[in-house]
Amino acid sequence: MINRRSVLRGGGAAALGMLAIAAIESGAEPASAAVTSSALLGNPAQTGESLPFPKHLTREEHQHLKTFDELDFVVYTGQQWDRLGESHAPNIRVHWPDGHYTDGLEQHIADLKGQFVWAPDTRISEHPIRVAKGNLTAVTGVTHGTFSRPMPDGNGGFIQPTGKKFAMNMVTVGLWNKRGVMDEEFLFWDSLSFMQQIGLA
Repeated sequence: MINRRSVLRGGGAAALGMLAIAAIESGAEPASAAVTSSALLGNPAQTGESLPFPKHLTREEHQHLKTFDELDFVVYTGQQWDRLGESHAPNIRVHWPDGHYTDGLEQHIADLKGQFVWAPDTRISEHPIRVAKGNLTAVTGVTHGTFSRPMPDGNGGFIQPTGKKFAMNMVTVGLWNKRGVMDEEFLFWDSLSFMQQIGLA
């Protein structure tokens, strides 16, 4: 039996591949997006391409993905922080791309608010790929915005805005509980590509 939590903590590629492995291990058909043509996706951050909403989902899997759509498209994009509890447990553990993690909904809200300080037009309006299996989801998104205001540097100073726009591919892997909210969230994106886009690398 594969320990999903151990695999998720092992790295980004393992986290995404684990969904398919778990489906094969259980003998079940993975609830993933149905590809109706042989065409391959390009870079969703540039092309805006998306696969259709997944087929063959259980009611629970479907609800997790719908909740996640609402989280990114409405709650996060609209900065409706009082609604974050609709998708996140009060003691949520969030793993960030640099390897650190935070505990608790209040800290996660503070971290998310910080993204809007220097890029107030930050938004997520598409989920190119959605995958669900039991209490586990993996969703790709594209985060858009503009580095238009001073960015706190963490040392009491600020990095002046470059005015450059960004379109960043990202992946969120979520572990959901019986109450229909995430207990744990893993965030992945290419930090170097992001820094290059906003003119800081």
